[in-house]
Amino acid sequence: MMKPSPPARESFAPPTGDMSKEDFRRFGHELIDWIGDYFERIEDLPVLAQIEPGELKAQLPSSPPDKGEPMQQILADVDRLIVPALTHWSHPSFFAYFATSTSAPGIFGELLAAAFDNKAMLWRTSPASTELEEVALDWLRQMMGLDAGLTGIIYDTASVSSMHAIAAAREGVEMRIREEGMSGRKDLPLLRVYASEQAHSSIDKGIITLGLGQKSLRKIPTDSEFRMDPRALAEAIEQDKRNGIVPFCVVATVGTTSTSSIDPVPAIVEVCEQHALWLHVDTAYAGSAAVVPELRYLVAGCERADSVVTNPHKWLFTPFDLSVLYCRHMDLLRRAFSLVPEYLRTPEQEKVRSGSDYGIQLGRRFRALKLWMIIRYFGQEGLATRIREHCRLARLFALWVEESQDWELLAPLPLSLICFRACPKADGETGEVRGKRLDVLNEAVMHGVNATGRALLSHTRLNDKLTLRLSIGNIRTTEKHVRQVWDLLNEELKRLAH
Repeated sequence: MMKPSPPARESFAPPTGDMSKEDFRRFGHELIDWIGDYFERIEDLPVLAQIEPGELKAQLPSSPPDKGEPMQQILADVDRLIVPALTHWSHPSFFAYFATSTSAPGIFGELLAAAFDNKAMLWRTSPASTELEEVALDWLRQMMGLDAGLTGIIYDTASVSSMHAIAAAREGVEMRIREEGMSGRKDLPLLRVYASEQAHSSIDKGIITLGLGQKSLRKIPTDSEFRMDPRALAEAIEQDKRNGIVPFCVVATVGTTSTSSIDPVPAIVEVCEQHALWLHVDTAYAGSAAVVPELRYLVAGCERADSVVTNPHKWLFTPFDLSVLYCRHMDLLRRAFSLVPEYLRTPEQEKVRSGSDYGIQLGRRFRALKLWMIIRYFGQEGLATRIREHCRLARLFALWVEESQDWELLAPLPLSLICFRACPKADGETGEVRGKRLDVLNEAVMHGVNATGRALLSHTRLNDKLTLRLSIGNIRTTEKHVRQVWDLLNEELKRLAH
């Protein structure tokens, strides 16, 4: 809890200027102490926020204060109002979605970036951000074993990274879309993007945002392990070509959201090269695992891809947000987005890289600082050790599932995401009745566990079965936490059975 300061020293904003350096140091020390205490006591907090919709809003004033309030009161309200309304993503029993967490060096990096407050739109406006980004991303590329021909650039999320990759691919079609647009053109055929049925919804959103329309996205069937079928991809491309459609981009996924399945990138590369299509690989989740030498096979084929996205904020303990797009054709990416008005022209612009030339944003945060500090603090070996341990814990949980008569696995386990469900038998059930009963049962089990506040799971649907997802990726998660959620699941299943 935030320690209250003596009332006699209440800190109000001065009439002009910023907070005094004495108060800044004082409250800064208090905040660092508070964060340290927060991580120490986080296991005592419910993972899922235990509030109803609108509850926090109802406790906040409907209008802003006329006069400044003391910092002591503001910080006290963080404890009183904000913390109870948090879902704690850094909780070691957060197993939902793709489990993520921040880390101390990453927090320090964010603190420094906030203090520097650089807007890295041009090299001139932030040489440190521009050049550190190039170095840190090249370090990460080497750690992942990616090809030296891939150049990295930081965006906020994989959704934005993938959208930029598709925009660069579209620029390579050479149909003057940048200059003439797509609307109202009778000379422009339908442009096609391909992705598997398991691809992330951000691909759909990126295509909508770029004006291509959902009609431009063709979903390719997957095999029994939820991986894109390269033969079906090739057939779809050939069919589209015969029908006057112009294929230009394929999106493969290494670590799909529902199951963490791994598309066969080497085989997909062959199809793309045969038809001269841009291959974008979405490895937002699984890419981090490639820093583990024995898991580097995951990115096999990416050395021939045109672009690859990976998110250090998912499994490299980097505070959200930081997504990296590696691109082989930076000239096309620049051609798609570069626009330099007179007031942004500088003498050195032809000799340096300016981030604003490679995306929709003008200003860019100093995100590279936190990644650089994390890589330096943990080192590749330290990061690999933590990811390796998460994979071990996932295999252990999967073993408990396999050894139980009441549970079953519903997807392979390439990394640290387990897809499973409760499947207790009931006499005389038909297949359809059993399927509906198990869907209802598993949803109830999930909500029951989540309601305890001691763990948080999510779900998906696989082969039309409601499937529980347990993702392990938090820097503070240990075997104790994995055992606890297994016990919670079995307790809830037993309770519902009665």
